[in-house]
Amino acid sequence: MDEMEGLAVTDCERCPALCESRNRIVNGVGPADADVQFIGEAPGANEDERGEPFVGRSGDVLDDALLAAGLEREAIRISNCVRCRPPDNRDPTTEELANCRGYLESEIAAVDAEVIVTLGKVPSEHLLERDVAVTNEAGSLVDVRIGGEPRRVLICVHPAATLYDRSQEETFEETLATAADLAGVETGSGGQSRLGEF
Repeated sequence: MDEMEGLAVTDCERCPALCESRNRIVNGVGPADADVQFIGEAPGANEDERGEPFVGRSGDVLDDALLAAGLEREAIRISNCVRCRPPDNRDPTTEELANCRGYLESEIAAVDAEVIVTLGKVPSEHLLERDVAVTNEAGSLVDVRIGGEPRRVLICVHPAATLYDRSQEETFEETLATAADLAGVETGSGGQSRLGEF
């Protein structure tokens, strides 16, 4: 039986290949009312082992860029299009993405973030429902309906892209700065933007 409690999928067997390859279902993490929601593709080996999205090298890159943008990881929501690790880290299939879509839409609706940031090609194309040239469109803000509701989606390169192609670093960091700006976070103070409130 497939079940979702709050924002967490507790049991699902819709995708036989993913059920076989996963150790656990990897749900989104972060506040249920975050101003910024990041959406990745699917869990990798580290995520499947630890039960949390974007850990390991990609997670380190994301954490550093978040800090530079004045965003704290604890203040954002991070989720994936598919909650179970595909075998051999392959891309999720169209059917697997469709099977998990309802869970993602429910989470997006519940979080109701100011901006959704898609990390890479798969989540960008999945949420925008069109072909996306991520390296060309990174930093673009797109108005789209998700689950019948209007949402603002900010296209971003995947953190791992900066590891393989250093020329993507600036684009990645600028896109996160845009996300912080859209969410009303003051940038440029190395994550100390809220000190004045105390």
